[in-house]
Amino acid sequence: MSESTEQRIKDIIAGSDVVLFMKGVPAAPQCGFSGAVVQILNGLGVPFIGVDVLADPDIREGVKLFSNWPTIPQLYVKGEFLGGCDIVREMFKLGELAAVLNDKGVAVAAS
Repeated sequence: MSESTEQRIKDIIAGSDVVLFMKGVPAAPQCGFSGAVVQILNGLGVPFIGVDVLADPDIREGVKLFSNWPTIPQLYVKGEFLGGCDIVREMFKLGELAAVLNDKGVAVAAS
């Protein structure tokens, strides 16, 4: 991964409290896994930005190296990598996702 790609990823993550690297955009996810995470975040009423990795191959491959995680989507909260779809889904089911968001100062409208 180039230094500029790594810096772009860092800047994206630093720019918002909740960032989802995904396939497609929040209004139109391009894979079921990305769609599932969008649905969870929307259900919690959490504001987030979605980064469409399909639109930028450097970011698509770079974020995998950056997080040392092989799949998309990837969820970051306040700069911390939480995981992909399965981890986010499990955390949501157990009530842990709302707790982590609250602990990090991200408002959760519903649980």
